[in-house]
Amino acid sequence: MDEDPLLWAFLGALRPGRRLSGTVVAVERFGVFVDLDEGPKHPTLPGVGFITWPELSWRRFDDASEIVSVGQRVTGEFLQFDTYNGEARMSLRALEPDPFLDFARDVRVGRVLSGTVTKLVPFGFFVRVQDDIEGLVPTADPSTRVGDEIMVAVEEIDVPRRRVRLCAEPRP
Repeated sequence: MDEDPLLWAFLGALRPGRRLSGTVVAVERFGVFVDLDEGPKHPTLPGVGFITWPELSWRRFDDASEIVSVGQRVTGEFLQFDTYNGEARMSLRALEPDPFLDFARDVRVGRVLSGTVTKLVPFGFFVRVQDDIEGLVPTADPSTRVGDEIMVAVEEIDVPRRRVRLCAEPRP
């Protein structure tokens, strides 16, 4: 993309952590464009602000429309100046508390929790033990079905990788 001197000057002056506000102007399969309240307009893209899907929310979602919609006002944290596209990369989730860190602080290894089976995979199944927190039971059980309510014990909480390993409690 050709450099727009005003746009480049604006983006180059932004510092990580700064809050940017604007209006969602396009929701695409690769991210969300935001028309920022300040700074020049983008010469070719719908907005200068851009949010990738992972930066929309801490919670799992299947479609960005579950989090934002065109015309919605948003405020996000500036992450970086994307010099390839001439965009301000933003994060909405950076301004929200991380539910995984709260879970890791409050729940200890060995604790028994109730949860709902959300997904079956060849190497086990996932169980939602709190809103937005799922853990893996790494053993296949042919009787387990999505939607089953089961008891699980926490075996490991891996904060850097944001993973929880669980063990299914025997059924009565």
